[in-house]
Amino acid sequence: MANIYDLIVVGGGPCGIAAVVEAKRNRLHNVLLLEKGDNHSQTIRKFYKDNKRVDKEYKGQDSTIHGVVSFEDGTKESTLDYFDKLLDDEKIEAFFNSEVESIKKDGEFFKVTTSSASYTAKNVMVSIGKMGRPNKPDYKIPPSLNSVVNFNLDNCTNGEKVLVVGGGNSAVEYAIELCQYNKTTIAYRKDKFSRVNEVNLKALWELERHGNIKVRLNHDISEIDNESGRVRVHYSNGKIRVYDRVVYAIGGSSPIAFLQKCGISTDEKGTPLVNEKFQSNIEGLYVGGDIVLRNGGSIVLALNHAHIVIKDILAR
Repeated sequence: MANIYDLIVVGGGPCGIAAVVEAKRNRLHNVLLLEKGDNHSQTIRKFYKDNKRVDKEYKGQDSTIHGVVSFEDGTKESTLDYFDKLLDDEKIEAFFNSEVESIKKDGEFFKVTTSSASYTAKNVMVSIGKMGRPNKPDYKIPPSLNSVVNFNLDNCTNGEKVLVVGGGNSAVEYAIELCQYNKTTIAYRKDKFSRVNEVNLKALWELERHGNIKVRLNHDISEIDNESGRVRVHYSNGKIRVYDRVVYAIGGSSPIAFLQKCGISTDEKGTPLVNEKFQSNIEGLYVGGDIVLRNGGSIVLALNHAHIVIKDILAR
Protein backbone atom coordinates (compact mmCIF):
# COMPACT_ATOMS: atom_id res chain seq x y z
CA MET A 1 0.00 0.00 0.00
CA ALA A 2 3.05 2.29 0.14
CA ASN A 3 2.41 3.58 -3.37
CA ILE A 4 -1.23 4.40 -2.65
CA TYR A 5 -1.63 7.88 -1.18
CA ASP A 6 -4.19 8.62 1.50
CA LEU A 7 -4.69 11.98 -0.19
CA ILE A 8 -3.46 13.76 -3.30
CA VAL A 9 -4.05 17.51 -3.44
CA VAL A 10 -4.06 19.22 -6.83
CA GLY A 11 -3.07 22.87 -6.50
CA GLY A 12 -0.46 24.45 -4.24
CA GLY A 13 -2.26 27.55 -3.00
CA PRO A 14 -3.29 28.24 0.61
CA CYS A 15 -6.15 25.73 0.46
CA GLY A 16 -3.96 22.97 -0.96
CA ILE A 17 -1.12 23.60 1.47
CA ALA A 18 -3.52 23.64 4.42
CA ALA A 19 -5.05 20.36 3.25
CA VAL A 20 -1.78 18.42 3.14
CA VAL A 21 -0.56 19.92 6.43
CA GLU A 22 -3.86 19.22 8.19
CA ALA A 23 -3.88 15.70 6.76
CA LYS A 24 -0.40 14.89 8.06
CA ARG A 25 -1.26 16.22 11.51
CA ASN A 26 -4.36 14.00 11.59
CA ARG A 27 -3.03 10.50 10.83
CA LEU A 28 -3.11 10.78 7.01
CA HIS A 29 0.65 10.60 6.68
CA ASN A 30 0.92 9.46 3.06
CA VAL A 31 -0.04 12.65 1.21
CA LEU A 32 1.13 14.32 -1.99
CA LEU A 33 0.85 17.88 -3.30
CA LEU A 34 0.88 18.47 -7.07
CA GLU A 35 1.31 22.00 -8.46
CA LYS A 36 1.59 23.00 -12.12
CA GLY A 37 3.71 26.07 -11.36
CA ASP A 38 7.35 26.08 -10.36
CA ASN A 39 6.46 26.91 -6.75
CA HIS A 40 3.48 27.11 -4.44
CA SER A 41 1.02 30.03 -4.16
CA GLN A 42 1.15 31.07 -7.81
CA THR A 43 -1.69 33.58 -7.54
CA ILE A 44 0.07 35.43 -4.72
CA ARG A 45 3.41 35.34 -6.55
CA LYS A 46 2.08 36.52 -9.90
CA PHE A 47 -0.79 38.84 -9.11
CA TYR A 48 0.23 40.49 -5.83
CA LYS A 49 2.62 43.39 -6.10
CA ASP A 50 5.69 43.44 -3.83
CA ASN A 51 4.89 44.29 -0.20
CA LYS A 52 1.14 44.05 -0.84
CA ARG A 53 -0.83 43.66 2.37
CA VAL A 54 -2.40 40.25 2.90
CA ASP A 55 -5.15 40.61 5.49
CA LYS A 56 -6.72 37.94 7.65
CA GLU A 57 -10.05 39.76 7.63
CA TYR A 58 -11.51 40.28 4.16
CA LYS A 59 -14.63 42.22 3.20
CA GLY A 60 -16.47 41.44 6.41
CA GLN A 61 -16.09 37.67 6.08
CA ASP A 62 -15.77 35.55 9.22
CA SER A 63 -12.05 35.37 10.03
CA THR A 64 -12.30 32.52 12.56
CA ILE A 65 -9.91 29.69 11.69
CA HIS A 66 -11.19 26.21 12.53
CA GLY A 67 -8.26 24.03 11.48
CA VAL A 68 -4.69 23.51 12.65
CA VAL A 69 -3.17 25.94 10.13
CA SER A 70 -3.23 29.47 11.51
CA PHE A 71 -2.88 32.76 9.63
CA GLU A 72 -2.26 36.39 10.56
CA ASP A 73 -2.04 39.70 8.70
CA GLY A 74 1.14 40.15 6.74
CA THR A 75 2.62 41.02 3.37
CA LYS A 76 3.08 39.11 0.16
CA GLU A 77 6.60 38.17 1.24
CA SER A 78 5.78 37.11 4.82
CA THR A 79 2.83 35.05 3.59
CA LEU A 80 4.99 33.15 1.11
CA ASP A 81 7.63 32.60 3.80
CA TYR A 82 4.96 31.24 6.14
CA PHE A 83 3.71 28.71 3.61
CA ASP A 84 7.31 27.73 2.81
CA LYS A 85 7.83 26.94 6.47
CA LEU A 86 4.63 24.89 6.70
CA LEU A 87 5.72 22.69 3.81
CA ASP A 88 9.25 22.32 5.20
CA ASP A 89 8.26 21.64 8.80
CA GLU A 90 5.76 18.95 7.85
CA LYS A 91 8.14 17.45 5.26
CA ILE A 92 5.40 17.52 2.65
CA GLU A 93 6.02 15.53 -0.51
CA ALA A 94 5.38 18.06 -3.24
CA PHE A 95 6.02 17.97 -6.97
CA PHE A 96 6.09 21.28 -8.83
CA ASN A 97 5.90 21.75 -12.61
CA SER A 98 3.39 18.89 -12.45
CA GLU A 99 0.18 19.89 -14.18
CA VAL A 100 -2.55 17.32 -13.64
CA GLU A 101 -4.19 16.23 -16.88
CA SER A 102 -6.91 13.99 -15.48
CA ILE A 103 -8.40 12.46 -12.35
CA LYS A 104 -10.27 9.19 -12.83
CA LYS A 105 -11.84 6.92 -10.25
CA ASP A 106 -11.21 3.24 -10.92
CA GLY A 107 -13.10 1.16 -8.42
CA GLU A 108 -11.94 2.07 -4.93
CA PHE A 109 -9.04 4.33 -5.92
CA PHE A 110 -8.29 7.42 -8.00
CA LYS A 111 -5.72 7.62 -10.75
CA VAL A 112 -4.19 11.08 -10.99
CA THR A 113 -2.26 11.62 -14.20
CA THR A 114 0.26 14.32 -15.09
CA SER A 115 2.28 14.67 -18.30
CA SER A 116 5.17 12.71 -16.76
CA ALA A 117 3.68 10.33 -14.18
CA SER A 118 0.55 8.86 -12.64
CA TYR A 119 -0.34 8.37 -8.99
CA THR A 120 -2.93 6.39 -7.05
CA ALA A 121 -4.90 7.76 -4.12
CA LYS A 122 -7.78 6.92 -1.83
CA ASN A 123 -8.94 10.57 -1.85
CA VAL A 124 -8.26 13.60 -4.04
CA MET A 125 -8.80 17.29 -3.39
CA VAL A 126 -8.78 19.85 -6.22
CA SER A 127 -7.80 23.30 -4.96
CA ILE A 128 -6.81 25.10 -8.14
CA GLY A 129 -7.56 28.82 -8.24
CA LYS A 130 -9.41 30.99 -10.71
CA MET A 131 -6.75 33.58 -11.41
CA GLY A 132 -4.58 31.27 -13.46
CA ARG A 133 -7.06 31.86 -16.27
CA PRO A 134 -8.09 35.51 -16.22
CA ASN A 135 -11.47 36.53 -17.57
CA LYS A 136 -11.44 38.13 -20.98
CA PRO A 137 -13.97 40.64 -22.29
CA ASP A 138 -16.95 39.58 -24.38
CA TYR A 139 -15.80 41.67 -27.36
CA LYS A 140 -12.95 40.57 -29.60
CA ILE A 141 -9.37 41.65 -28.96
CA PRO A 142 -7.63 42.13 -32.33
CA PRO A 143 -4.56 39.86 -32.55
CA SER A 144 -2.52 42.85 -33.72
CA LEU A 145 -2.98 44.36 -30.24
CA ASN A 146 -1.81 41.35 -28.25
CA SER A 147 1.49 43.02 -27.34
CA VAL A 148 -0.26 46.03 -25.78
CA VAL A 149 -3.20 44.29 -24.12
CA ASN A 150 -2.42 42.79 -20.71
CA PHE A 151 -4.13 40.74 -18.01
CA ASN A 152 -1.47 41.56 -15.40
CA LEU A 153 1.42 44.02 -15.10
CA ASP A 154 3.91 41.95 -17.12
CA ASN A 155 5.56 43.89 -19.97
CA CYS A 156 4.20 47.24 -18.81
CA THR A 157 6.77 49.99 -19.32
CA ASN A 158 7.14 53.55 -18.09
CA GLY A 159 5.82 56.62 -19.88
CA GLU A 160 2.75 55.02 -21.43
CA LYS A 161 -0.84 56.18 -21.53
CA VAL A 162 -2.55 53.23 -19.84
CA LEU A 163 -6.16 52.17 -19.30
CA VAL A 164 -6.94 49.72 -16.50
CA VAL A 165 -10.32 47.99 -16.87
CA GLY A 166 -12.07 46.56 -13.81
CA GLY A 167 -13.71 47.31 -10.49
CA GLY A 168 -12.03 45.03 -7.95
CA ASN A 169 -8.98 45.28 -5.73
CA SER A 170 -6.64 43.97 -8.42
CA ALA A 171 -7.76 46.64 -10.90
CA VAL A 172 -7.36 49.43 -8.36
CA GLU A 173 -3.96 48.15 -7.24
CA TYR A 174 -2.78 47.90 -10.85
CA ALA A 175 -3.88 51.48 -11.48
CA ILE A 176 -2.18 52.76 -8.31
CA GLU A 177 1.03 51.00 -9.27
CA LEU A 178 1.00 52.16 -12.88
CA CYS A 179 0.19 55.80 -12.19
CA GLN A 180 3.58 56.31 -10.56
CA TYR A 181 5.25 56.25 -13.98
CA ASN A 182 2.40 56.41 -16.48
CA LYS A 183 -0.60 58.53 -17.43
CA THR A 184 -3.22 56.16 -16.06
CA THR A 185 -7.00 55.86 -16.29
CA ILE A 186 -9.15 53.25 -14.56
CA ALA A 187 -12.54 52.52 -16.13
CA TYR A 188 -15.34 50.59 -14.47
CA ARG A 189 -18.75 49.83 -15.95
CA LYS A 190 -20.70 50.45 -12.72
CA ASP A 191 -21.36 53.69 -10.85
CA LYS A 192 -19.22 52.83 -7.81
CA PHE A 193 -16.52 50.46 -6.58
CA SER A 194 -18.34 47.97 -4.37
CA ARG A 195 -15.67 45.25 -4.13
CA VAL A 196 -12.62 47.34 -3.17
CA ASN A 197 -11.24 47.47 0.38
CA GLU A 198 -11.11 50.77 2.23
CA VAL A 199 -7.33 51.15 2.06
CA ASN A 200 -7.19 50.81 -1.71
CA LEU A 201 -10.25 52.99 -2.21
CA LYS A 202 -8.85 55.79 -0.07
CA ALA A 203 -5.52 55.67 -1.92
CA LEU A 204 -7.28 55.73 -5.31
CA TRP A 205 -9.44 58.76 -4.54
CA GLU A 206 -6.47 60.60 -3.03
CA LEU A 207 -4.49 60.07 -6.23
CA GLU A 208 -7.49 61.16 -8.29
CA ARG A 209 -7.93 64.28 -6.16
CA HIS A 210 -4.32 65.29 -6.88
CA GLY A 211 -4.65 64.62 -10.60
CA ASN A 212 -2.37 61.59 -10.60
CA ILE A 213 -4.98 59.23 -11.97
CA LYS A 214 -8.27 59.44 -13.85
CA VAL A 215 -11.25 57.48 -12.55
CA ARG A 216 -14.03 56.80 -15.03
CA LEU A 217 -17.15 55.18 -13.56
CA ASN A 218 -20.15 54.17 -15.70
CA HIS A 219 -17.70 53.51 -18.51
CA ASP A 220 -18.45 50.20 -20.20
CA ILE A 221 -16.41 49.22 -23.26
CA SER A 222 -18.22 48.01 -26.37
CA GLU A 223 -15.17 47.29 -28.55
CA ILE A 224 -11.49 48.01 -29.11
CA ASP A 225 -9.53 48.31 -32.34
CA ASN A 226 -6.08 49.17 -33.61
CA GLU A 227 -5.03 52.74 -34.33
CA SER A 228 -1.44 52.70 -35.53
CA GLY A 229 -0.40 50.17 -32.92
CA ARG A 230 -2.32 51.85 -30.12
CA VAL A 231 -5.61 50.74 -28.58
CA ARG A 232 -8.68 52.69 -29.63
CA VAL A 233 -11.37 52.14 -27.03
CA HIS A 234 -15.05 52.60 -27.83
CA TYR A 235 -17.18 53.19 -24.74
CA SER A 236 -20.88 52.40 -24.75
CA ASN A 237 -21.62 56.03 -23.85
CA GLY A 238 -20.25 57.06 -27.25
CA LYS A 239 -16.82 58.27 -26.10
CA ILE A 240 -13.71 57.10 -27.94
CA ARG A 241 -10.24 57.26 -26.39
CA VAL A 242 -6.84 55.99 -27.52
CA TYR A 243 -4.29 54.40 -25.17
CA ASP A 244 -0.81 52.94 -25.51
CA ARG A 245 -1.82 49.94 -23.41
CA VAL A 246 -4.92 48.38 -21.85
CA VAL A 247 -4.70 46.21 -18.72
CA TYR A 248 -7.73 44.03 -17.92
CA ALA A 249 -8.37 43.00 -14.31
CA ILE A 250 -11.87 41.58 -14.54
CA GLY A 251 -11.52 38.43 -12.48
CA GLY A 252 -10.77 34.81 -13.10
CA SER A 253 -12.78 32.01 -14.62
CA SER A 254 -13.25 28.40 -13.61
CA PRO A 255 -11.20 25.91 -15.65
CA ILE A 256 -14.38 24.21 -16.80
CA ALA A 257 -12.80 21.83 -19.29
CA PHE A 258 -10.52 20.27 -16.66
CA LEU A 259 -13.33 19.86 -14.16
CA GLN A 260 -15.58 18.25 -16.73
CA LYS A 261 -12.79 15.94 -17.87
CA CYS A 262 -12.51 14.75 -14.28
CA GLY A 263 -16.26 14.13 -14.17
CA ILE A 264 -16.95 16.91 -11.66
CA SER A 265 -20.41 18.42 -12.11
CA THR A 266 -20.59 22.20 -12.48
CA ASP A 267 -23.29 24.83 -12.74
CA GLU A 268 -23.95 26.92 -15.85
CA LYS A 269 -21.08 29.27 -14.96
CA GLY A 270 -18.53 26.50 -14.44
CA THR A 271 -18.55 26.57 -10.65
CA PRO A 272 -18.11 23.05 -9.22
CA LEU A 273 -21.13 21.61 -7.46
CA VAL A 274 -20.13 20.40 -3.98
CA ASN A 275 -21.92 19.50 -0.77
CA GLU A 276 -21.40 21.12 2.64
CA LYS A 277 -18.25 19.01 3.10
CA PHE A 278 -16.89 20.17 -0.29
CA GLN A 279 -17.24 16.72 -1.78
CA SER A 280 -18.15 16.68 -5.46
CA ASN A 281 -20.61 14.34 -7.14
CA ILE A 282 -17.84 11.71 -7.01
CA GLU A 283 -17.27 10.14 -3.59
CA GLY A 284 -13.77 10.88 -2.32
CA LEU A 285 -13.17 13.71 -4.81
CA TYR A 286 -13.29 17.12 -3.14
CA VAL A 287 -13.04 20.67 -4.44
CA GLY A 288 -12.10 23.67 -2.28
CA GLY A 289 -10.79 27.21 -2.31
CA ASP A 290 -11.67 30.09 -4.64
CA ILE A 291 -12.85 27.79 -7.39
CA VAL A 292 -16.01 26.81 -5.49
CA LEU A 293 -16.92 30.39 -4.53
CA ARG A 294 -19.10 32.66 -6.63
CA ASN A 295 -18.33 35.95 -4.88
CA GLY A 296 -14.68 35.77 -3.94
CA GLY A 297 -12.98 34.36 -0.88
CA SER A 298 -10.05 34.78 1.44
CA ILE A 299 -7.09 32.83 2.72
CA VAL A 300 -9.01 32.08 5.93
CA LEU A 301 -11.91 30.61 3.94
CA ALA A 302 -9.44 28.49 1.97
CA LEU A 303 -7.87 27.17 5.19
CA ASN A 304 -11.30 26.33 6.57
CA HIS A 305 -12.29 24.50 3.38
CA ALA A 306 -9.22 22.30 3.84
CA HIS A 307 -10.13 21.63 7.49
CA ILE A 308 -13.67 20.57 6.55
CA VAL A 309 -12.40 18.25 3.82
CA ILE A 310 -9.84 16.51 6.04
CA LYS A 311 -12.40 16.17 8.82
CA ASP A 312 -14.80 14.51 6.37
CA ILE A 313 -12.13 12.13 5.05
CA LEU A 314 -11.25 11.06 8.60
CA ALA A 315 -14.93 10.43 9.35
CA ARG A 316 -15.53 8.20 6.33
